[in-house]
Amino acid sequence: MSRPPFLLFGFMMNVPGHISAGLWRHPEDQAHRYTELAYWTEIAKQLDQAGFDALFIADALGQLDVWQGKPDTALRLAAQMPVNDPLLLVSAMAAVTQHLGFGITVSTTYEHPYLLARKFTTLDHLTQGRIAWNVVTSMLDSAARNLGLTQQIPHDERYERAQEFLDVTGKLWEGSWEDGAVHRDKDNSLYSEPTKVHAINHQGRWYQVPDAHLSEPSPQRTPVLFQAGTSSRGAQFAARNAEVIFLGGITPQAIAEDIQRIRALTEAEGRDSGSLRFVTAITVVTAESDKAAQAKLRDYQQYISEEAALALFSAWTGIDWSQEDLDTPLAFRETDACRSALASLTRIDDQKRWTLRDAAQYIGIGGLHPLLVGGAESIADQLDAFAAESGVDGFNLAWAISPGSFTDFITYVMPVLRQRGRLRSMPAQPSTLRERLLGQPRLSADHPAARFRHD
Repeated sequence: MSRPPFLLFGFMMNVPGHISAGLWRHPEDQAHRYTELAYWTEIAKQLDQAGFDALFIADALGQLDVWQGKPDTALRLAAQMPVNDPLLLVSAMAAVTQHLGFGITVSTTYEHPYLLARKFTTLDHLTQGRIAWNVVTSMLDSAARNLGLTQQIPHDERYERAQEFLDVTGKLWEGSWEDGAVHRDKDNSLYSEPTKVHAINHQGRWYQVPDAHLSEPSPQRTPVLFQAGTSSRGAQFAARNAEVIFLGGITPQAIAEDIQRIRALTEAEGRDSGSLRFVTAITVVTAESDKAAQAKLRDYQQYISEEAALALFSAWTGIDWSQEDLDTPLAFRETDACRSALASLTRIDDQKRWTLRDAAQYIGIGGLHPLLVGGAESIADQLDAFAAESGVDGFNLAWAISPGSFTDFITYVMPVLRQRGRLRSMPAQPSTLRERLLGQPRLSADHPAARFRHD
């Protein structure tokens, strides 16, 4: 039986150290160049030419200061600090690529829908329809302190606010400008038809947006909607709004359970759950042989910083683990941070209670995601098995070292995947990102934002 091609994304963040704690110190790592435009355009060209579907860029607002109640460790060990804005990278990368999409993380908690709608419409125009929005609600108390709040909005309330945010952007993108509103008629001095541009008249709990969208419709109108929530409220939000869902989790069994749960919630929302795409993050260490890949892993492991790993884990979970013994067994706790981060470790192994020390070592390379090690055939086998058992449609490839992890994957693994029919062929003509990922030019008719369209 033939198997469909994988969706394949590169996973990055505008930082010197992403989710492999301490590996920025490796002599081959170039992530210290993250402030150079050439660093980003080189990687974008590399991924585009290799046939990746998109580059997904994570983001966080606020300092990572949960560990020991201060940001010192994150600053000293480059644990996702310092961090620059991802949105400003897109235009330059789009200019040097033809097919690669760009999934950009932006928080609904600290943006305004009227302004963000214009930013994404602008990028969708400039990329010719290759933009996606990873919708997040943010999880750091430090972000709240520095962005006008006395404390972080409670977890579930952040999602309620995010839903109204999506309602506003849906009205702006899908309902404000009719198809055919733009004429560009020089002879008759008519650029756009005022009767086909509509005020959205939104009056809600958090937002009042009375007027029309500032920008004319872009190729996709609404960017492809990514989402990564697997908490109870996050999964409901994803089921209602997302087109591509990023799932955390270390085991394929746990991911399969999340997929089944989100599909059921999607059907309850009146949407076709078969239209969703599910992707999980992985880190791959590969080389010309299994033996060489294991040697490379041992080399990387010398650079793991346990302290940096715990600073990341504290930020992700909202718990200051410096107050705990390293041999403390992990147990799930309700927090206002990323609940799925702790949940993924507490359910990793039925035969073992993971400790804080175990978590720190695991996070060292690849964060809270699967780590695959081996030669090309072995990695291809592992990807096939993981996809079959979990039900994911593809993978978000993180780096251990940058850009070396991407280069190794492209050099060794992608030829095998292509031979097995697991990579899509390069299209003759560029398409929009939604057409590439979902096979359609616009949001599905069963998406809640589609109800804002004018007949």
